[in-house]
Amino acid sequence: MKRQVRVGIDVGGTFTDVVVVDHQSREVISQLKVPTTHDSEEGVAAGIINAINRALAELGILPNEVIFIAHSTTQATNALLEGDVAKVGIIGLGSGLEGIKAKIDTKIPTIELAPNRFLTIEHTFVSGQGLKEQTVIRQIAAFKEKNVEVIVGSEAFGVDKPQNEELISKIAEEMGMFVTSGHEVSSLYGLRTRTRTAVINGAILPKMIHTATMTDECVKRAGITAPLMIMRSDGGVMSVEEVHRRPIMTMLSGPAAGIAGALMHERVSDGIFIEVGGTSADISVIRDGQPQTKAARVGGHRTYLNTLDVRTLAIAGGSMIREANGKIVDVGSRSAHIAGLHYACFQKPEIFENAKLIHLRPTEKDVDDYTAIETASGQRFSLTPTCAANLLGIVPDTAFAKGNKEAARLAFKPLADKIGKTVEDTAREILEISCSKVVKQLEELIVEYQLDRQTVELIGGGGGAASLVLYTGELMGISARLAKKAEVISTIGVALAMVRDTIERNIVEPTPEDILSIRKEAAEAVIKIGAVPETVEVQIEVDTRRNVVKATAFGTTELRKEDIAAKIITLDDCRAVASRSMQLPESIIKLAAKTTSLMAFTADKEIKSLFGLFKTRQKLLRIIDKTGVVRLQRSNALVEATDVANALSSLENLINDLTDFGDAGRSLPDIHLLVGARIINLAGLAEVEQALALAKTELENLPQDTPIVIVASVK
Repeated sequence: MKRQVRVGIDVGGTFTDVVVVDHQSREVISQLKVPTTHDSEEGVAAGIINAINRALAELGILPNEVIFIAHSTTQATNALLEGDVAKVGIIGLGSGLEGIKAKIDTKIPTIELAPNRFLTIEHTFVSGQGLKEQTVIRQIAAFKEKNVEVIVGSEAFGVDKPQNEELISKIAEEMGMFVTSGHEVSSLYGLRTRTRTAVINGAILPKMIHTATMTDECVKRAGITAPLMIMRSDGGVMSVEEVHRRPIMTMLSGPAAGIAGALMHERVSDGIFIEVGGTSADISVIRDGQPQTKAARVGGHRTYLNTLDVRTLAIAGGSMIREANGKIVDVGSRSAHIAGLHYACFQKPEIFENAKLIHLRPTEKDVDDYTAIETASGQRFSLTPTCAANLLGIVPDTAFAKGNKEAARLAFKPLADKIGKTVEDTAREILEISCSKVVKQLEELIVEYQLDRQTVELIGGGGGAASLVLYTGELMGISARLAKKAEVISTIGVALAMVRDTIERNIVEPTPEDILSIRKEAAEAVIKIGAVPETVEVQIEVDTRRNVVKATAFGTTELRKEDIAAKIITLDDCRAVASRSMQLPESIIKLAAKTTSLMAFTADKEIKSLFGLFKTRQKLLRIIDKTGVVRLQRSNALVEATDVANALSSLENLINDLTDFGDAGRSLPDIHLLVGARIINLAGLAEVEQALALAKTELENLPQDTPIVIVASVK
């Protein structure tokens, strides 16, 4: 049988990482690092192809054995941060009374992307009534004289009637211009925000198209026939052709790659993923196996781009320690990397004999209370949280951040002497200051996303994860662990990522037909950008407050016979997994229902509050798959076993029994259908009819006696 591999590439500012993953076992069989080639004629594409060629050569892998290849990139984000963008010209459209407002809403002022970095915009407005080609040609020619590179067409209600926007695009392309339009970047109403999103998309279009095309050509020259995919900002991947249309979707694809690794490699269902580098830490929430997203802001302005809800903190494994007047005043925000220093804990211990504590400014703008250790020979090294964690024995032996404990101890002694503490207490203070910043952010996320402290876990990724994540979990009393191969979890995430797309529509009181229509549209969209139709699943959310229906579709680029190639474990082993997750004895864990691949375990747990004065009982639920992964967890959920023939009537009865009528109106329970190895999420729907219509569509092609498990819980 021919070997099949997946290649993931993470393009960073300094290095480009590549991993090769066995398609069947999902095990990493190779990982390497090459310099990122910003100054090459081919740009970062040269570093990507260098990494690919080296990985294939070292492993003896033939190009036709690569069945999936994808890369993440910081290029879109960096272009906006650095102001390396194209000048954009907007052709606004509207008619009648609506045209007066449209003229105002399509006139987007200059956007400050960063201090002294601007996105420059030209604007004109024409009537959309009977739009003439000559009118468009004349306006584009005028823009060309002002050095505009990208044309944006944006019309009031263009999402419903895109003909004029499409005409502008056609003419602009014929005139050799880059082009985008409002209806291409979003199907939501709100002309000003949609136009602004299109402008930002257009501003990065030339650079992103150039890089994507160059990289795609390099991959093809290497003999790889699998289509090149690019990481999206929501944790999925998309095709090169889609990058040519919506490069804005690649913003924040770096943090998204880490989340994809947590989802696909670590199989996290509910948790907080913390990716720790040398300078900063990115924190994201995963609920029910899905990353949490929000509308992105650029230059302080809202857009219609959904990105991962990533909270970035200026604390990490390489953060420098600040000391003044015999006290530790802070850790960070500057890192050893910024100061050009190596970590003390990665050196030989003897180098720190007779070393002394010094103070410095990492950059000219910084205060001078950042510390470093200077050796007798004049070499300087940084004290960091990674050094502190190694000194205290917190870093596991297998972790990427594992250093020399004795070197850390000797390096910390001058600082410990200065503040009058032992080296252990000094190291502990460093970690408490560092991790308290992470704790503060985690507590906010737990409240904001209503996470259950009893079930949530912290998962650490990135090279610096061992320095902060484990100690943070200890401070909070929350389970914490490091991802396997944490240092390359982002690159693994790229290699294993699924094709993903989201369709949003403004619909007031959506009917079941509306729900099915947007479901179909989302499925077709994700197939168009590379997903195999048989692998596509769609999740629907209805926001009755904003009158928005959102359909998120995801699938894979190849058809797999098994959900994952992992060892299938016994029923008793799955019960043991549920026991560990619930923190209850196996003897009280009951198998409530099962499908061919999923098992629903329940147990009652006594919860004490107010120092034990009050006691309540919770019914805990864990859905475990046949490989021992927790796929879903709930408290006080009802479980009902049925089959396809009776599923709709059982579902309707459960919904009616658990529907809550409150001040905010009717609130349906969270509903999940378990079918084979699939968990169909109906939790985002607002009406019984919507849930029944969607469930009917999901089940209609299955045999009537197929086992179904319904899980329902009050929101």
